[in-house]
Amino acid sequence: AARGPHYLSAFRAQMGDALDGVTIVAPTVTVGETLTLDLGHREIVLQAWRTAHSECDLTLLDPKSGVLFSGDLLFLQHVPVVDGSLLGFLDVADRLAAIKATQVVAGHGPLPAPWPKALEDQRAYLMRLTADLRAAIKKGEGVAAAAKTAGGEERPKWRLFDDYNARNATAGFAELEWEGP
Repeated sequence: AARGPHYLSAFRAQMGDALDGVTIVAPTVTVGETLTLDLGHREIVLQAWRTAHSECDLTLLDPKSGVLFSGDLLFLQHVPVVDGSLLGFLDVADRLAAIKATQVVAGHGPLPAPWPKALEDQRAYLMRLTADLRAAIKKGEGVAAAAKTAGGEERPKWRLFDDYNARNATAGFAELEWEGP
């Protein structure tokens, strides 16, 4: 809800009058760590995550069907977007892999995908980006130089790489430059 006005403004610029009357509705129920909702003959489990893709990532698991709805914690084919924490994204990916599911509905990409195999490419991208940024920082490169090359090996694997990778590298650099030796 906090970013709602920004998103409405951006969408209005693209969609015009189609958004007339659209408003942001703040949540009335929050999820601390997990929240199980009883839908009658089916329970679903909502889980909040530490800062990863963003500072408000949430997944939904349907244990009965084995389907995990990952939201933007999983990008398939579209390069992941780091809007929160690069290291958090990697940590959450490891924890997500432990979820007992068979299929995943990703925030971006084909539906459904096999679980946890669907995490492999994204994890490889985030690890490569992290390693490249750490190497650039160690060499004394600035953020602009690092953003041009970090993660570059991954370019052929991802759609919209050129639109988002430099942004990811810039965010990751700002996070990683404060790590100790």
